[in-house]
Amino acid sequence: MRYTTSDAIKDLRPILDRAPPEAVSGEWVATTTQAGVSSQSGTYRDLKGAAVDAAPHKIIRDVVEKLENSQTRPFNKIIVRWTKKKMPFLRGRVTVETIFDPAIVPRGPDSPVYEAAAVARLNFWRARGDLADGFAADRGEVNIYNQTKWFGPHQRVIAVRSGSTLTLATDGLSTPWAGIVDQQNGVECELFMEFDVTTMDDKKIDNWAHLLIGIGDLVADGYGVARDVEKYGAILFCRLADEYNPMSQIILSRDGAQIEGLPFGSVPLIRVTPITEVEIEGQDQSDEWAANAAKYALAKRQIGI
Repeated sequence: MRYTTSDAIKDLRPILDRAPPEAVSGEWVATTTQAGVSSQSGTYRDLKGAAVDAAPHKIIRDVVEKLENSQTRPFNKIIVRWTKKKMPFLRGRVTVETIFDPAIVPRGPDSPVYEAAAVARLNFWRARGDLADGFAADRGEVNIYNQTKWFGPHQRVIAVRSGSTLTLATDGLSTPWAGIVDQQNGVECELFMEFDVTTMDDKKIDNWAHLLIGIGDLVADGYGVARDVEKYGAILFCRLADEYNPMSQIILSRDGAQIEGLPFGSVPLIRVTPITEVEIEGQDQSDEWAANAAKYALAKRQIGI
């Protein structure tokens, strides 16, 4: 039997009528599951329009799922409204509205913005040096929404040679996330490391490229890292495994370069610098992100921020 908004109202009314005494109205907005994600917000309100604390209603999510399974026309959002009756012992008025809102439809797995972001990054690096064929590292395993651990379809590292310098750079942190609607370039940055090309061989390139993938995972998980690097100039970001000895920690710092032409504006490049414990020995690391110690180490190396 098809579940209708009338059925939803019948299910909701006895639950919503258990409102806090001071509540006179309420409104809740819930979305259907899109790209594996759904949301719900809303509350009761008193006569002055102030929110009245109350536990979220699981019944609203249940109603959304029943309506979604029985829908005769597409919708991705429902709005539930409750109004308290002025006469005692009367039931409150409940309405349920189903809406299709194109503004909350997430990017699909085949959105053209992903390739547009990749092209913009490749153009940037081609202007700075000779781009190696293929990728220095690529963890391109994606889920059904075309998401890697960086939340878009790209999770890889490219290699660029310019004179005696070899640059390894992440390629994907600035790809717009799959399965969401936000108009932003991923975590709004890309990372890079620089090496003297004469000190590198294929094994070292592979090791450092995979380390850069791992650092990218941490940046993707810690949304706001690019903002903090911009704020502090340099941060002591994470420790290295023993296999990288004598290098023991990673500094992320401002570089000044920007990758232009991405789908939603430009993003900064962030320099990744491995350091030894000796380079920050005796430095106070009690400030936010141990930024002062990080800047001290970079100054010793004459790396500007």
